[in-house]
Amino acid sequence: MNTLIKSLAQSQALFANFLRISIFIVMAWIGGLKVFQYEADGIVPFVANSPLMSFFYNHPDEYAAHKNKEGEVVPDNISWHESNGTYVFAYGLGAAIVLIGLLTLAGIWAPRLGMWGGLLTFGMSVVMLSFLITTPETFVPDIGGPHHGFPYLSAAGRLVIKDIIMMAGGLVVAADNARSLLLADPGK
Repeated sequence: MNTLIKSLAQSQALFANFLRISIFIVMAWIGGLKVFQYEADGIVPFVANSPLMSFFYNHPDEYAAHKNKEGEVVPDNISWHESNGTYVFAYGLGAAIVLIGLLTLAGIWAPRLGMWGGLLTFGMSVVMLSFLITTPETFVPDIGGPHHGFPYLSAAGRLVIKDIIMMAGGLVVAADNARSLLLADPGK
């Protein structure tokens, strides 16, 4: 048991880098998917209902009538999304998410960049978790079943709640990079 404890304790820096790589993989994958129609359509309820983000869309109040099921291609809905700014916003958001992932990954070699990446990961997660409050689609709707509303998370809600792990991971890598900066320059 002592060998395991020592081995884990000595591997902390390695595990922090594994966390950076993990955050990068999630951010690059999810951010990269924002260029595809189905993913851009899928974030519309979150953005349209967010007081922090709805202004990015031209017609956020009209989104419900133009929702596509995941993987569905409805030309009239796609035209509406084009005029709404859905796809342009998704491209920008995707690029920002990939950039945050790259900054976090850079913490392996550049602690200052990694610290900012971790802090931005934390901030992005705060915004994501706010969707639990602002987006009705995060809870099971009342369509006749006995389990609906809070605390019954829908698929969208289960996707969002997992961001609490990204939030914690962002803080862990930011703190690890801040510690590296202090060790490199103890006068700070």
